[in-house]
Amino acid sequence: MRRALAALALVICSVGLAGCGDDEPAGDGNSDLPTKTIDVTIEGDSVTPNGDRVEVKVGQPIQLVVKADAEGEIHVHSDPEQELEYGSGTTTLKEFTIDKPGIVEVESHALEKTIVQLEVS
Repeated sequence: MRRALAALALVICSVGLAGCGDDEPAGDGNSDLPTKTIDVTIEGDSVTPNGDRVEVKVGQPIQLVVKADAEGEIHVHSDPEQELEYGSGTTTLKEFTIDKPGIVEVESHALEKTIVQLEVS
């Protein structure tokens, strides 16, 4: 049931986010902004990065590349919230954008850890 709800949330978030398609501009027409790639490593209950602040622009495409020893889920506390599933090994998650300035936490609730804080300006 939880996996089905997470999949539904991904579909809903994907429909609402600009810049998820290959040929579409990102966010607020900021198609000239490069994709911000954030590498995440999860081993046991250790996460890297661990609460670091990462600067991004409104509408900038963000992509998480997760290397993990077990499958799991990352929560992006944006509006709307996003739940992104990853598998064991290396998983490149679908790009997303943030359309409002502020601090957006990216967390693993299962590990009770903040992975990064996106500082959106």
